[in-house]
Amino acid sequence: MPPRSRSLAMLTAAMLAGCASQAPRPAVLPDGSHAQVAILETTDVHANVLSYDYYKQRDDDSMGYERTATLIRRARQQFTNSFLFDSGDTIQGSVLADYQAQVKPIACSEELGVYRAMDAMGYDGGAPGNHEFNYGLGFLSQVTGTPMNVDGGRSDRCAGPHFPLVLSNVFSARDGAPIFKPWTVVEKDIAVTAPDGVTRRVPLRVGIIGFTPPPILEWDKQNLAGKVTVTGVVEAAQKYLPELQAQHPDLVVAILHGGLSTAPYTSDMENGGWHLAGVPGIDVVLLGHSHTEFPGPHYRGLAEVDADRGFVRGKPAVMGGFFGKDLGVIDLDLARRDGRWVVDAGQTHSEVRPICPTKHDCVPADPAIAPLVAGAHAAAVDYVNTPIGETRVRMSSYFADEGNMSALAPINAALRDYVQTELPKQRPELAGVPVLSAAAAFRTGFGGPDDYTDVAPGPLTLRSAADLYFYPNTLAAVKVDGAGLKAWLEKSAERFNRIDPNKDGEQWLIDDHYPGFNFDQIQGDISYEIDLSRPAGQRISQLRYRGKPVTADQPFIVATNNYRASGGGNFPGLDGKNIVLSAPDGAREILARWLQNKHTIDAKDLPETSWRFAPLKTRGEVVFKGAADKQTVASETGLTRIRQLKDHGDGAATYAIDLSH
Repeated sequence: MPPRSRSLAMLTAAMLAGCASQAPRPAVLPDGSHAQVAILETTDVHANVLSYDYYKQRDDDSMGYERTATLIRRARQQFTNSFLFDSGDTIQGSVLADYQAQVKPIACSEELGVYRAMDAMGYDGGAPGNHEFNYGLGFLSQVTGTPMNVDGGRSDRCAGPHFPLVLSNVFSARDGAPIFKPWTVVEKDIAVTAPDGVTRRVPLRVGIIGFTPPPILEWDKQNLAGKVTVTGVVEAAQKYLPELQAQHPDLVVAILHGGLSTAPYTSDMENGGWHLAGVPGIDVVLLGHSHTEFPGPHYRGLAEVDADRGFVRGKPAVMGGFFGKDLGVIDLDLARRDGRWVVDAGQTHSEVRPICPTKHDCVPADPAIAPLVAGAHAAAVDYVNTPIGETRVRMSSYFADEGNMSALAPINAALRDYVQTELPKQRPELAGVPVLSAAAAFRTGFGGPDDYTDVAPGPLTLRSAADLYFYPNTLAAVKVDGAGLKAWLEKSAERFNRIDPNKDGEQWLIDDHYPGFNFDQIQGDISYEIDLSRPAGQRISQLRYRGKPVTADQPFIVATNNYRASGGGNFPGLDGKNIVLSAPDGAREILARWLQNKHTIDAKDLPETSWRFAPLKTRGEVVFKGAADKQTVASETGLTRIRQLKDHGDGAATYAIDLSH
């Protein structure tokens, strides 16, 4: 450029800069300004897009994301300012999910049904849960639209959700990089009221950082071993929060697929929300995984937890239920102080809004959701109605906690047969070791009076197998000794409260804090009693194999699932180190093949009930809750000492059980 031209250019640039410096700038937001912002949360939807029970083949108004969508729209009408996040366990957990992942996997160009529904509601972000990994990293990479440099991952970008997913504690074993973005910042204009009462719109920058339960490496070992590494949630927060804070967000929201535990922190902690809330720099905590509600009575009594207003260690927090039954809402009051936004705890609270405030009062489904999955839904219904045989035995979980093993017996028989066939091929030195099988009833009323397995005598379909075996676990077999077998059963027996035989009045049989899916019942020529008068850890008696007492060093192989064998549920001696068979087959698929091969199921095809309560005469009633008007189901299976005390009028009832003989 000639010197004269260069001088003119410099003069012009200086003049333009001077004009820019004189241009009006946005006014600084004064201290004392306030904003009300709703943080809306869904969690553990488990691909229950529709209010439909695939097992019972009927509508179910008490669940379904299409009704949560109605709550989201209503909340947005209430709150001028809102952000919507999801805390994981989104893509797995329903027949629709299995159909799109395993039966007829969707194409790279096709968006997953549950994500289509969520996109219709306009999410601002989310985090993967542990069940996101159930179908493998290739599928996860595809459906989230996230290229992953991992074994089995995809390098191309497929159709995924139209909102960011963040995850800070799972890394590729190839290069050590996080498999998702660990954090991001989302920005949205909000209405703010200044001290003079004038309302204006200003941008609010919300940083989000995601976490999944560290035990995924054990729970999904077959999908993840050697492919990813995992760190604890606190370590991940401490690693990435400085990066996030360098972007100067106004608010940091931790999206954790985990619940609350005040136990001493460990890097493999499943429910690390309490400890995460104590990390400086986090303003809000979104919880999940535990399939319960926070705030709520389940968490009363925990240190530094306000289970009524929804605070954990001074941070507002919420956990919005599961299966699309609820919406989590944090009514967040932001105050402008010293040039930054701070949470006004006195004006902030959390709540969980149910889609059904009462059994017969449920919000309507949002009409925009069902058409988005209509084709996949119809195909899934056709699929689960594929016939595979018939049964002459009713298989139900209505009284699985009280000794009716009819829903567990076919699972235990199928898994045991599989191991007895396959183990000698892979581990011939174990061919002579007795094989047992452990199974738990997945549906025992936790989700309401319709949340039970009930396969009536008559035709069997793939739906029957999915009803009996609810989760897509794979089979695993472990080697234990007699002492380990007893410890396994002792842990399972924590499902029950200790019963005082001399106490007047009612005593509840079930400890509601111990999930039904951790009450393993073991079959295979063994028998045992559970003595409810004794403390936890000392309840198993009369443990016998083929009529003879089990000795402490007696070897056994136990067929179970990959979740339990790898440490799920924190059972003693089960940490993945004593697995002797890891099957590529899903437990549900093994069960379906077994039912199909048997074709007709009679009582003789199922193993005998293996346990009973030790006789205990009590002064007062021992009671439990169950589905109403099912006493005949109990008596048909030999549980003649159960009677219904009270019908609650909502499909549930209180029963009494006589333990005296």
